[in-house]
Amino acid sequence: MTTIAVTGHMDLSDASVPLVRDALRETLKPYAGDLTGVSCIAKGSDSLFAEVILELGGRLVAIIPSKDYRRNKVKPDHVETFDRLTEAADEVVVLDNETANRAAYEEANRTLLRRADRLVAVWNGEPPTGKGGGTADTVLEAREAGLPVDVVWPDGAARG
Repeated sequence: MTTIAVTGHMDLSDASVPLVRDALRETLKPYAGDLTGVSCIAKGSDSLFAEVILELGGRLVAIIPSKDYRRNKVKPDHVETFDRLTEAADEVVVLDNETANRAAYEEANRTLLRRADRLVAVWNGEPPTGKGGGTADTVLEAREAGLPVDVVWPDGAARG
């Protein structure tokens, strides 16, 4: 069983969504049949990854950063997808944080990395912003931990 976690940009442009979905499918296809995906199922990359994991017949593990995450952080345009993916997940881990904040996101990312054999990063390659908990930070943490990282950023992909 291969366990792959995801980190990635939430703000993909509309035109990027099918490009990223196809690139994720190609990246994950070699692991189909024996695959577990670990995702925070945030809008954008995390949810696209989770959908491809399920499409390929894999198990989905959802890591929820805090007890109030769905109520306070999931925007109305993402509620249906978030609920559908948490319902489809084989395991939903809600971290013990009361509120969704930078520390909760950083802990969620560390949890993803601890559970994974490798990381898929839907990432444009830009360096960390300095705020912590972002895609670039997670890629750096994974690399420091010796976790293999597959960067997915297809030609034509852009942030919205």
